[in-house]
Amino acid sequence: MGEIFTFALIFSTIRFATPLIFAALGGMFSERSGVINIALEGLMLAGAFTAAVVTYETSNPFLGFGSAIIAGGLLAAVFAVACIEFNADQVVAGFGINILMLGVPAIISAAVYDSAGSTQQIDKAYQLPSYFDISFASFLAFALVPICWYILFKTPYGLRLRATGENPAAADAAGVKVLRMRYSGVIISGLLAAAGGAYLSIGQSSLFTKGMTAGRGFIALAALILAKWKPVPVMLACLFFGFTEALVIPLSSYKLASGENIPVQFIQIIPYVLTIIVLAGFIGLSRAPKALGIPYIKEK
Repeated sequence: MGEIFTFALIFSTIRFATPLIFAALGGMFSERSGVINIALEGLMLAGAFTAAVVTYETSNPFLGFGSAIIAGGLLAAVFAVACIEFNADQVVAGFGINILMLGVPAIISAAVYDSAGSTQQIDKAYQLPSYFDISFASFLAFALVPICWYILFKTPYGLRLRATGENPAAADAAGVKVLRMRYSGVIISGLLAAAGGAYLSIGQSSLFTKGMTAGRGFIALAALILAKWKPVPVMLACLFFGFTEALVIPLSSYKLASGENIPVQFIQIIPYVLTIIVLAGFIGLSRAPKALGIPYIKEK
């Protein structure tokens, strides 16, 4: 097993953890405000598709990355209006966004590129730049962890955001604009989740393919629960899930004592099995914000 744990595995762990960190940090802002964000998967897909299309058309990965973030914010705003303004069921609305983004990119891609399965290949020169074999987006994701911690726990905005997720009525009585805070939390989640999706299509890969997030939005949600909605534990949880995904490559060539390879199907399901275990075993041990998932209707 010694040959499995190498520097290559460490770098792979960082690469696989990057989109999870973006999405989980985004989900943290939404859920700290009291809005369950099942839509992380769809927001990541929106970012991945937008980044791939804009980068291909403009040959500018930074413009593609920025456009993806804007697209994620706009889609999150639609989700926020449904949940906050019209009090739609947050879980159902989130799944609606996920389903929408499974179909919309395919329709647009088929119309523009004559291929419903993927966009056009981006030249390697126009992918997000890498330093020491680590993408620019990875450095950004890890830099956001202390920034998010500071915003959440050391600023008036963070205090108000957490108050709206714990006791919105008391926050309202103290002068906090509860609905405005929830809107901001959900939109920030869209910005960050879309950045994670953009990394997948123009950082880790060079095109968008249908369903390329492969459940990472849900894994990020599991990491968020495991980390008890705190930024630094979120990073560690995402690194753990990234490590399990990175293990797929070396374990696929590892031979058992019998001389046979481990069936690749068993290796590929490791991250998803762990996600189920986390959700089943830790969701009851993690104390969620008290008002999470509860619409706030101000009394007139």
